[in-house]
Formats: sequence, structure tokens, C-alpha cells
Amino acid sequence: MSIPFIDLKTQYREVEDAVRSGIDAVLEHGKYIMGPEITELESKLADFAGTRHAVGCASGTDALMMALMALGAGPGDAVFTTPFTFMATAETVSLLGATPVFVDIDPVTFNMDPADLKRKIAKVKDEGKLRCKGVIAVDLFGLSAEYEALQQRARNNGMFLIVDAAQSFGATYHGKRTTAFGDVACTSFFPAKPLGCYGDGGMCFANSDEMDKLLRSIRVHGMGDDKYDNVRLGINGRLDSMQAAVLLAKFAIFPGEIEKRNEIATRYNELLADVPGVTPPTVPEGLESVWAQYSLLAESSEHREELMGRLKAADIPSVIYYPIPLHLQTAYKSLGYQRGDLPVCEGIAERIFSLPMHPYLTAEQQETIVTALKTAC
Repeated sequence: MSIPFIDLKTQYREVEDAVRSGIDAVLEHGKYIMGPEITELESKLADFAGTRHAVGCASGTDALMMALMALGAGPGDAVFTTPFTFMATAETVSLLGATPVFVDIDPVTFNMDPADLKRKIAKVKDEGKLRCKGVIAVDLFGLSAEYEALQQRARNNGMFLIVDAAQSFGATYHGKRTTAFGDVACTSFFPAKPLGCYGDGGMCFANSDEMDKLLRSIRVHGMGDDKYDNVRLGINGRLDSMQAAVLLAKFAIFPGEIEKRNEIATRYNELLADVPGVTPPTVPEGLESVWAQYSLLAESSEHREELMGRLKAADIPSVIYYPIPLHLQTAYKSLGYQRGDLPVCEGIAERIFSLPMHPYLTAEQQETIVTALKTAC
């Protein structure tokens, strides 16, 4: 049997009427960029996210870029982040002339390790070459980072905190949405995300009125009160109306999909309990994941290859997030990192792989997946 890694077709059948109606409305009013759907989406998602403001934009990458620009990151600044993430997290730092400083990860949550952040801050201060400007924490695979400790580290050192919630929109940290933390939180609406559109899209979340004003200006080329008076440098980061219409339709079923994702993750954990040689993911007490991915650890890279080969033979897809940590990628060779500099991250990258995860995964499909793993083990 063929099992989709992410099942957008089944989801579409659930929202087809609402999606078509929303797109037809856009075609009717003709406001394809910054139409009324944007304002409605921003209002609904800000309320859900637990923030005063939400600013829609063209992608998750643009959301990070806008946040960094609003917070004044630039040449001579150190921005601390994790190397165990997608390139966009650090890329936006570099594009603004700032320097990403990579921090190792927690071996259980795979998110930024607050203890190593403390060490890296001290190292940058001792070297005296860069200013400690900010932190970008990443909520990997749908699970919140350790925000109590990370916020304290940032504040104690006069730094901003950006939440990269591209994979965690809807997740909670001790009862609060991940998007309610930091100076700005950013998310992505790439189709594969827990809440995704049918193209690229993103959003920034903030509580500060001044930050909201800055983000809205940066989103449209630094526009001031007069749209032909550009008061700062910005980008073309607008979200289009059709994508907003899609997101409004999908957001209506999103809370139910989060529940389904957690039910599926619980079933995976139960089915995998007696499978030797694999380590299921752990959610610390007080946190709720949205399970953007369901990721296991094999015993070694060779064991992972064997497990993924067995899954492939059974026509079951699996994916590695992320095989090469950012500090070891060619684009960051100039920073001088060597293998062994971030040992936890590097070790996880050699063993991790992800199984199919979406709200429409059936119990029968999960049993088939786990049976293939048991055969390999």
C-alpha cells in the first residue's frame, strides 16, 4: 500500500467548498494583493496566537527577514541560533550582514540548549569581535523550545528574542502559544506546515504597537504614512489574497487537526514501544506539540539506512530532517566551524528520520508502518 508522507489531497476534500468559495470571492472583488482576506486572517490568527498583532507576509523566510530588520540586526551583530533547522533561519541573519552563531541542541527535544547558549554568549563576549544582538529559537518538529530559560538569557544580555515557529504554529508552552513568546514570532504557511496554504506564505506576531507598525512598513518597501514616502528600507513581503482565502478555509478545521495529530503521535508511541533499536520522540511535561513531523532516532547512521530501506521496500516514505547541520554546510564554510564543534546536533543528524505524519493517517496505516520497522529490527 502507498502511504502519503503528508496527505494534502484528503485534507482538500474536507475544505474544498470553503476554499473554492474563498477564491471565487477574491476573483470577484479583484483585490489580489492585500485584499480584505488579509485583515480577516491577521485578526483571527492573532487571537489564536495569543498576541495583539499579526502581520501576514509572503513566506516564512520573509517573516524572519522582516523581524530581523525591525529589530535592527546588521553588520557586527551576533545572532545566536540552532544549526539543526532549515537554511532560512540562519540565511536571513547573513543576508542582513549579521553573523549567525550556532548553538548546540538538547538531545531530547532537538531544540536550542539554553546551557550551550550561555556558553556561546560568553565566548562571543570574550572574543570581543561581535555584539551580542539577538537569539532566534526554533521550535523543531512542532515542539516548543525552552522559552523560560531562553527569554531569561536574552534579557539578561540585552538581546532580542525571535521565535521561529514555522513548524510549531498552534503548539503551546505551559499553556501559552509559542507565538506569544519573544519580541517577534514568525511562522510559515508553506503547504507542508501544520497550517499551510497552496503556495508560499508567512506571518509575524507581536504584542508591541511599535513593532506592528515597523513590520507593516517593512512589508511594503519601508512605506510611511504616505505610500509614496518610503521612510526606511523594506522588502516586497506582501501575502496575496488567494493564499489568505485558502488559510481562512483551512484554519476553520485547524484546531481539530491538532487534536488528530496528537492522537496519531500517541498511537505511534504505543506501537513503537516494543520495537528495539528506535527511540520515539518525547514531549516534556507542560508542552503540547503540533507534530509537524514525527521523528525517530535509529541506533546509528547504518541502522537508519537499513530502517529507511525497509520502509521504502514496503512503499512507505520517510525523510531525514536534517542530514547536514547548518554549521557544516558549504554556505557557512567561511565561519570556520569544524565537525565536532556541535557534537549533539551532529550526532542527532546521523540518526534521525521522520515517518508519515498528518491528521488523516489511519490506525491501519500506522500499524503497517510500524510492522515494516519491526521487520527491519
